[in-house]
Amino acid sequence: MMHDILSANGLTIFETTLLVFFVATFSWISVAFWSGFLGFVLQLSNRDPLTLTAQHGIAKSSQLDEFRTAVIMPVYNEDVDRVIAGFETSFRSMVATGNIDHFDFYLLSDSQSEAIKAQELRAWRHLQARLGHLADHIYYRNRTDNKNRKVGNIEEFCQRWGWRYEAMIVLDADSVMTGSCMVDLASRMKANPKLGLLQTVPIPVRQTTTFGRFLQFAASLCSPMLATGLAFWQTDNANYWGHNAIIRVQAFVTSCGLPVLPGKAPFGGEILSHDFVEAALLRRSGWQVLLDAKQGGSFEEVPGNILDYATRDRRWLQGNIQHLGLLGAAKLTLMSRLHMLLGAMAYLTSVLWFVMLLLSSLDAVSRAVAPKEFFSAGYQLFPSWPIAKTGVIISLLVVTACLLLLPKMFSLILACRDNAKSYGGVVRLSASAVFEFFFAVIIAPIMMVFHTCFVFSTLSGVNITWNAQPREGRTLSWGETFRRTWWVSLLALAWAGVTAYYTTTYFYWLLPVVTGLILAAPIIRWSSSPRVGLWLRKHRFLLSPSEACHCIELEELDHSLEQVRYDLSKPALDESINPELLPDVYLAMPKQSLFKYQKPKPAYKPTGTQPIVR
Repeated sequence: MMHDILSANGLTIFETTLLVFFVATFSWISVAFWSGFLGFVLQLSNRDPLTLTAQHGIAKSSQLDEFRTAVIMPVYNEDVDRVIAGFETSFRSMVATGNIDHFDFYLLSDSQSEAIKAQELRAWRHLQARLGHLADHIYYRNRTDNKNRKVGNIEEFCQRWGWRYEAMIVLDADSVMTGSCMVDLASRMKANPKLGLLQTVPIPVRQTTTFGRFLQFAASLCSPMLATGLAFWQTDNANYWGHNAIIRVQAFVTSCGLPVLPGKAPFGGEILSHDFVEAALLRRSGWQVLLDAKQGGSFEEVPGNILDYATRDRRWLQGNIQHLGLLGAAKLTLMSRLHMLLGAMAYLTSVLWFVMLLLSSLDAVSRAVAPKEFFSAGYQLFPSWPIAKTGVIISLLVVTACLLLLPKMFSLILACRDNAKSYGGVVRLSASAVFEFFFAVIIAPIMMVFHTCFVFSTLSGVNITWNAQPREGRTLSWGETFRRTWWVSLLALAWAGVTAYYTTTYFYWLLPVVTGLILAAPIIRWSSSPRVGLWLRKHRFLLSPSEACHCIELEELDHSLEQVRYDLSKPALDESINPELLPDVYLAMPKQSLFKYQKPKPAYKPTGTQPIVR
């Protein structure tokens, strides 16, 4: 259809380039549409995405026997009160299941700030005092040299204590996971000896700002359905998102030792987005990697404003662009390569979209100012009238709108059928879905411009620092928003002015894009306001099930957060007592060759408690 539209009056270089870019961007939204459609059909018919058998709830099992699991939380210069509160909440939830004897919890600190390290120790000692004898199941370690960042942090845990456990559940600094969820993950890992990794779908919670609540609502409404569709076509070759997942320790140790890539950034150096690569290496070694779209009790937090969200995307983008250099790695499955390609395309499509809009504008303006030639040949008897494929254009717009809008409609239908009350009722749910859609449309051009800049800075070799990300909602100042967006608005004003002057019709088509860019500062400032977000919550708009259903763990998290902040305000406990650690034994974690496949050797399983030699 697009070829028919562009070639009606002969293809120019602009139009040929547009067609190529359109194929890439349209393919991207097609993948998202079909994943949503498949998830909708499977959830509507209550079918398991892997076996296609009828589902009758999630089978729960707590027969762990001798199967031991470590729950690890790697942190780096994070807010200490939130880290300890989340850690304690997940731990107490596990205790409530009666299965704590099968689990140990580790807080693996990579913090380098002396002030934060002192706070961590103080909060940890108070936590031990609150837990009493239960503190025998929790451990704290600070690594003075945070070489290889999170990858090195988890690798050192596996080398020192991994031999004690069959599996490990990886939590992020803002993760909370219910005890029943963790027990079920461990039970499923025990029941399937071929399972190397099982990824849950973490749902955002505890958001107060308008933007945060927008993300929270959209994720709780759409993520389970989309994840069901992904699980269907990925089968046992799913992806790993870096946290809120259980991993078999033996599989991880033998298959996932990450090397340093040759060359410079963006394709060389340390592997930044390690999770995609680890999932690919597990699958390369023959382990199953599964995505569980139905498992509840897995939560996370997200940035509360657009600028912090874009900053997080900047970090992820550099890691995902690096994956393009790994597409030729040896013995990876086709699906693993597709994961890496789609991960990079999540950001590259913004560049394609931006360039398409610029080329379309140049083409429209050039046609408007160019003289009209109705007789291109001297012997021509009748004029050559320009051909306008109006019907095809409208049809293509309808098709594109359907691909973008229908997945949201599918998730809305499922929510109305299953748990509309958890979203404030059908009326408020529908109104919230409409608001979410239009807000997504208005901020999409802003994220497009940010991502385009990030891609070009990454490809030019500009490196970034991976610091702790802001996790609590904050109201942005007008100064910060204008400082980060003034050039975006100026570009949009000039863009709108030129198109409005030369081709009014095209300007109307461009209006939804330039409106969001011109109003970038007030949109970002307004959506960062907790006052507006809390007003929406008070009136039960953008409501999510985690708020309406009064999740015990999330309520406990708030109480624990108050307790930790109170403890940090008190004098420190006996600072001469350092946290005790279990005896460690060195377990080799060999570095993998990405471009030359070698079959992993079985992991050495020590039987003694000989201290590690360093």
